Amino acid sequence: MAAALIWILLAGKLGLLLAGLGDAEAPPTTLQPLVGRVFVHTLDEEAVLGHPEHIDVPHTTPVTYHAHLQGHPDLPRWLRYTQRSPHQPGFLYGTPTPEDRGRQVIEVTAYNRDSFDTTRQRLVLLIGDPEGPLLPYQAEFLVCSHDVEEVLPSTPASRFLTALGGLWEPGELQLLNITSALDRGGRVPLPIEGRKEGVYIKVGSTSPFSTCLKMVASPDSHARCAQGQPPLLSCYDTLAPHFRVDWCNVSLVDKSVPEPADEVPTPGDGILEHDPFFCPPTEATDRDFLTDALVTLLVPLLVALLLTALLAYVMCCRREGQLKRDLATSDIQMVHHCTIRGNTEELRQMASSREVPRPLSTLPMFNVRTGERLPPQVDSAQVPLILDQH
Repeated sequence: MAAALIWILLAGKLGLLLAGLGDAEAPPTTLQPLVGRVFVHTLDEEAVLGHPEHIDVPHTTPVTYHAHLQGHPDLPRWLRYTQRSPHQPGFLYGTPTPEDRGRQVIEVTAYNRDSFDTTRQRLVLLIGDPEGPLLPYQAEFLVCSHDVEEVLPSTPASRFLTALGGLWEPGELQLLNITSALDRGGRVPLPIEGRKEGVYIKVGSTSPFSTCLKMVASPDSHARCAQGQPPLLSCYDTLAPHFRVDWCNVSLVDKSVPEPADEVPTPGDGILEHDPFFCPPTEATDRDFLTDALVTLLVPLLVALLLTALLAYVMCCRREGQLKRDLATSDIQMVHHCTIRGNTEELRQMASSREVPRPLSTLPMFNVRTGERLPPQVDSAQVPLILDQH
């Protein structure tokens, strides 16, 4: 009875626990990324969890997210997800390519680590072409003083563009791409205060590069960086001290000049043109290979026969013989050897002719305690070890 009562209580508590695990679904959100422009979407508690206004949710609630393309286990190739810790918001960021035009649906699942509630939301991405002129002048900077999560919000990104305007010609600057340095092969920094992973920021503009930027990306500046010297920077660094840029990793791309098209090879008739430096022989004289074959086969055979004869002579024809060894041995040594050999033969003959009674322990009717020995009725040597054998 007590066991049944315990099972009923456990079942009731489990039902209450499962009832508390809510699985809600937030309304879908439509976003419009642009091809060639950076796209950033923040995943926070208010946007994904969708709590009612009368419910006060503390900002310290740990929430993690999982995002994937609808019908696929991962995100599309142009989109990335990052979140530093469950107490900080997550980010979906990336730059779509012309091949990614169209409609894509991203499914996001938010996990509340305190209450174990889950909330699902769909992000409908309508990827289209940007409006306005193209941005042929593009520059990429490595910011060593920030992580990628610190640059993705709009405020730090706008501050970077404003500071960069002092180094560029007047014109509109737009963010083209943001990439973590770890995705470019960078190393994870040591857990020391002030060490950051680093982030690559790519900026585009319709205005040409300034003289300062051209000097930084010149071959002379790269040569100084290779020798461990500071690069050539002829203007004031307006990005410092908020952004610490590695000026040795600045790359400039000018797409204003169209690249020459690759020449298409024209098929020929398959006949090489006349070359005065290459004159192949027109006729080949007949050659007899019999002599070469005989030399190749007979010379090793003769050498093998010669070595065989030499070995046979050494092994068979150079034996000394017993008579020669006896003549070379002294008489005293021969007498000593013959004496030992004769005595050995005599002892062997004496041992073979002596009659010694068998040990008592080997007799078949031997009493260990009394030592009494009875005449054997049957020769034990004729009794098989296994009775079934005859």
